[in-house]
Amino acid sequence: MKAFRIALTGGPGGGKTTAADLVRRELGECIVVVPEAATMLFSGGFPRNGDPFARKPVQTAIYHVQQNLEDIQAAHYPRRVLLCDRGTPDGAAYWPESDGPDFFSAMRTTLQDELDRYDAVLFFETAAVGGISIEGGNPARIESLADAVALDARLRALWSQHPHCRLIRHRASFLHKMQDAVREIRTVLDNHGVKPSTS
Repeated sequence: MKAFRIALTGGPGGGKTTAADLVRRELGECIVVVPEAATMLFSGGFPRNGDPFARKPVQTAIYHVQQNLEDIQAAHYPRRVLLCDRGTPDGAAYWPESDGPDFFSAMRTTLQDELDRYDAVLFFETAAVGGISIEGGNPARIESLADAVALDARLRALWSQHPHCRLIRHRASFLHKMQDAVREIRTVLDNHGVKPSTS
């Protein structure tokens, strides 16, 4: 049985990590959260460099770690719902523009193949669109508000091509946004007839 995967993505400061934890607490052990590979790597000392040439190996590492984290959890919990904190296509939004191969060619894959890894997508619009700080105590986050808005747009252009992509818009009330997220995930599961097991 294939684990049902929901990608949580969006620009920096969208609330996806908080939403993942909230949904797991709300729905219980039927939910397994796949942590964000980038945060794991950067928090563990992996170098983060803004140089365009350095961003390529960084994003390559993140892609492979994210892919394998998901596959490990899917193998271990095939009957549960995986909430993936970011997804493998995200690296394309961070990939430097150059004359070389694009992100998907460099990873020897395609956008469609990566989108097909996920049964549904929840896109969390960054709080930066409302001019709200995205720092949130995360030392791995270095983007400015303008950077976050630009990344949000690039990511949305990628993920909006998924047939089951739902937008969680920025709201002045973060609590209301999280309520929107829980409601949308419940709807996604109901619409796909998913009744996850805890086994």
